[in-house]
Amino acid sequence: MYAEELARLRKLHGWTLVELGDRCNYEQSYLHRLETGGRLGTLEAAQALDRVYGTGHVAKLWLLAKEEAKRSRYGGFADVEADATSIQEFSISTVPGLLQTRAYAEELLRTTAPGSDKELAAGVDARISRQIILSGKRAIIYRGLLDESVLRRPTLSSSSWREQVESLIEAAQQPNITLQIVPFKAGLHRLINSSLQLLWLQRGQTVTYVESSWSGQLVEEFEDVEKLRLFYDRLRDSALSPSESLQQLHDTLEDTTSCVTSPQT
Repeated sequence: MYAEELARLRKLHGWTLVELGDRCNYEQSYLHRLETGGRLGTLEAAQALDRVYGTGHVAKLWLLAKEEAKRSRYGGFADVEADATSIQEFSISTVPGLLQTRAYAEELLRTTAPGSDKELAAGVDARISRQIILSGKRAIIYRGLLDESVLRRPTLSSSSWREQVESLIEAAQQPNITLQIVPFKAGLHRLINSSLQLLWLQRGQTVTYVESSWSGQLVEEFEDVEKLRLFYDRLRDSALSPSESLQQLHDTLEDTTSCVTSPQT
């Protein structure tokens, strides 16, 4: 819908791509890819086109297209995740989705993917429903590496943060779950800008999902998966042991509790 509307507006004004580019200060090749669906482009480009065309809906269409692309990408990944028998994960800045409480997930999605209350509720429900793979008779084997920054970035609500830390402590003591903290003193490493999931699937294949702040990519090529697995293994070697990590979670919970101010009488 977005690409078609861009092409329609330009033809409506009778401009060539070169003429449009002169007006909005974007390259002809870039505009061509926007109109043919080759790329989504940026919000700034959509806003520039709104100014040139004298419209107000191009940026709105861009936001809708971006959200649809995100739903398609994550929907497909959820299917892959549900097929896993074992997952090894590294999270650089937030509690992994498979370990989030409802309150934590709600605050995170409200901050990073704002939308209507209905959309927010649907997003939270979808995230929580994924966690079924960690329990029951067919529970997967899960190992999570959490950067120390995950524990240093609480939610705005102290009660929901305590609930989240308590949930991590409980998870860390499950027989199929291993949690390890990667301390700041581990220094720089190859995954410093990314979160990562290694997934062993029921059909014997191993795939990797790499995510940054703005994008996510499912990696299936054997050589690339092996390279990312090596990065993960090296990072695991620099992490605290499971028992040390559990103690750090308890320390975090204690710090959180001690920071709560008692009401004045």
